[in-house]
Amino acid sequence: MKSLRLVVVLSSLCILISGHSERERLHDLMFKYPLIDGHNDLALQLRRFYNNELSQVDLHNVTKFATDINQHHKCSPYLHMFAVYVMCGAQEKDAVRLTLEQIDVVRRMCTEYQEFELVTSVQGIMKHKIACLISIEGGHSIDSSLPTLRMFYLLGVRSMSLTHSCNTPWKVIVFQRENNSLTHFGKAVVEEMNRLGMIVDLSHTAWDTASAVLKHSKAPVIFSHSSSYFICHHHRNVPDWILLDYSDFNHFDHIKKLIGAESIGIGADFEGAVSFPQGLDDVSKYPDLIQELLQRNWTENEVANILRGNFLRVFEEVERVRDQLSLNQPSEVQIPVEEVQNPCRLVLRPPKPKEHRQSSSSRAHHGPKGLLILAIGLLLSSFFMDE
Repeated sequence: MKSLRLVVVLSSLCILISGHSERERLHDLMFKYPLIDGHNDLALQLRRFYNNELSQVDLHNVTKFATDINQHHKCSPYLHMFAVYVMCGAQEKDAVRLTLEQIDVVRRMCTEYQEFELVTSVQGIMKHKIACLISIEGGHSIDSSLPTLRMFYLLGVRSMSLTHSCNTPWKVIVFQRENNSLTHFGKAVVEEMNRLGMIVDLSHTAWDTASAVLKHSKAPVIFSHSSSYFICHHHRNVPDWILLDYSDFNHFDHIKKLIGAESIGIGADFEGAVSFPQGLDDVSKYPDLIQELLQRNWTENEVANILRGNFLRVFEEVERVRDQLSLNQPSEVQIPVEEVQNPCRLVLRPPKPKEHRQSSSSRAHHGPKGLLILAIGLLLSSFFMDE
């Protein structure tokens, strides 16, 4: 009987030591490689519940949110890509104003809380705070205007998803499958994002649109909060043929097997999605996700890349392409008026010159009749809300 007790005690001790060792290993790994979350909708909930009045909320402890500062303390400091999202009902109305207000609340949040820091480059992400990177969710926010896109970049936006749940005049949403779903102006948007150094996000886009962007973009792109369609047949997930073009835990395993662990990152969609896998319901549960991957024999190097290495590699390449295109002038491509079809859109165009007769000598002096010289600046130009 005594020997049996001894065996039980020793076995329990081994389990405790093993568990403690695994937790230490996990803590060390996540401290060394702080996690980057590619999509978080906290800004949307700040508008929904508090009308963007930060004085009415303490982000250290918000029980109704999956994201608060106290929960972050259970993990190592890391980065959130905070989505700036406005409802599709604002398209062709006040989407630009609402987008500016959402950018404002993210910037104020990152200023008022010392735990946060707004970053706009790969170098900024290296600092030891909760880094805030701003992304726009839905191309309707730029109102089919490249100057608006550029102004958003100057305000700190470093990523934009081309669509959400509504079409724009230059690309279609994920529900649709038609071909040629990226127009000439849509390609100009991608080119200008490449020139600026803004990450192209393909979550929510139609599959044909995603394929067209992958062929056209000079810089790598991401699917900020998408998973494998092979594992979960949801229209917002990514089919294998696009993943190959682009060169639940099962999503991780499947994508790793298909195109490699270097193509995977994490985009939780906290504050945007309505439900989450059991045990992964807030930001404090990230260590459980990483622990599961380690138990599935993912190497520490693979996990480190999923935590942040893959995202940093993509962002660095986006910045490298930006530097290559630094001598290119800002694009002056404008979307054709007939493609917008918005009666509320004020269009200012130079008046057409009145036709009048000219003598042969006059025509010879001024050049051939009908010759119009236009100077248009054209640019030369691959990872992962539900309401």
